[in-house]
Amino acid sequence: MAHISTNKAKLLARVRRIAGQVAALERAIATDAECSAVLQQAAAARGALGGLVEVLILDHLEHHVAAPGLDEAARRRGADELITILGRYKS
Repeated sequence: MAHISTNKAKLLARVRRIAGQVAALERAIATDAECSAVLQQAAAARGALGGLVEVLILDHLEHHVAAPGLDEAARRRGADELITILGRYKS
């Protein structure tokens, strides 16, 4: 997708931060960190991943559902893709 490659550096930076948070969570569990520290790490990682998903959803909507010039079939396809993904996404 051209629109993802436009924002690739920012998206990859977010993914790398999330990977760092997950690694910190793994270390916290492996080293028997306090329960509250593990929970805090897990909540931070979940929040960061949720933020990434939000950016990707909004980007998809902008480019595959609401973009001017899309024909009805393309809009329907974009909407159907998003509906499928949202059906799998649990908050």
